[in-house]
Amino acid sequence: MSSNVRLGAFVFVALMMFGVMVFLIGDKNSLFSRTFKISAPFDNVAGLDEGAPVRAGGVRIGTVKRIFLPHQPGDKITVELQLDEATRDVIKKDSIASIETEGLLGEKYLAVSFGSPEAERVRDGEAIESRPPVDYGDVAKKAADTLDSAKAAIDSSQIAIGNVNDASADLKSITGKIDSGKGTMGALLNDRSMYQNLNATVDQAREGATSFQENMEALKHNFLLRGFFKKRGYYDSSELTKNAVSRLPSSNPAKTFNFNGKDLFGKPETAKLSKEKLLNQVGSFLESNPSGLVVITAQTGAAGTKDDNLKLSQARAMVVRQYLVKKFRVDDSRIKTLGKGEDSKIQNDNGQVSIVVYPGEKENRTLATKKK
Repeated sequence: MSSNVRLGAFVFVALMMFGVMVFLIGDKNSLFSRTFKISAPFDNVAGLDEGAPVRAGGVRIGTVKRIFLPHQPGDKITVELQLDEATRDVIKKDSIASIETEGLLGEKYLAVSFGSPEAERVRDGEAIESRPPVDYGDVAKKAADTLDSAKAAIDSSQIAIGNVNDASADLKSITGKIDSGKGTMGALLNDRSMYQNLNATVDQAREGATSFQENMEALKHNFLLRGFFKKRGYYDSSELTKNAVSRLPSSNPAKTFNFNGKDLFGKPETAKLSKEKLLNQVGSFLESNPSGLVVITAQTGAAGTKDDNLKLSQARAMVVRQYLVKKFRVDDSRIKTLGKGEDSKIQNDNGQVSIVVYPGEKENRTLATKKK
């Protein structure tokens, strides 16, 4: 074989190998496929380099094209990604970019999460949100701090065990004195007559408390004090917040009924219903319409002290609830109260009562289906 033939064969093989290498490198860097570019801002890229792989669900979908430093302090570092065109169906506007590491100390790569089905496609040149990378230096520091805390806890436990031992010795000394009849406790346990006298005193105190409660109940119905409780609108102050909630739910109500305090109660300083029939429309609505939570809110004017106005608003919400629960077939566990006290926006002293009806789970699902 002549030298020219050997030279030609060598050149041909070299060209073939070069072509294969170009193809492999080009395919790895998406040089021969359709791509699009997006970006993600980071405070710190944690050693990520240009040319690093981009993965979604563990599959390589592109490369880190370029990394741009910020123009001024306070701005973020911009990482430009070149992704395969085929990923447009899974990479959406709500996808999140994060910098990950192969193993614990391996190569850095950029991971992009799949977007939600209802989200819009990300367009060429748009940016997606990012998540800060894990700083293993901080992890190591926190681990060291945790070990120090554990060591301190062990030292504290040893001190506590010593204190328990000392306390056990003191307790043993005290019980010994009690067994021998020394001191008040010793006399109480060893002297039967002292125990009987103390037991009799406790029984008398219990009988006194019961008698006081009976007397207070009798006072509520006494003809001299009956007018006071009638004017106030309720008997027991302990019932004011029994069914109260701290705030209204954040969801949108299905129906709201508003009443002027004067229309329901007549006078600004009382919680006694004077025109309770106005509430019948509310009761009829609750009977005929399935609902979720019902919150009765009450507010007063600015006249009087804040404490008195708060108690009055709680009482008004309570008596409205009592009327609805008593007169109508409703689930009383769903009806709550919220006394808000005084409201400076109310121009008069009559106050206001609002009954806010929220939809049940079935109605919420229906509304959600309609929105879709």
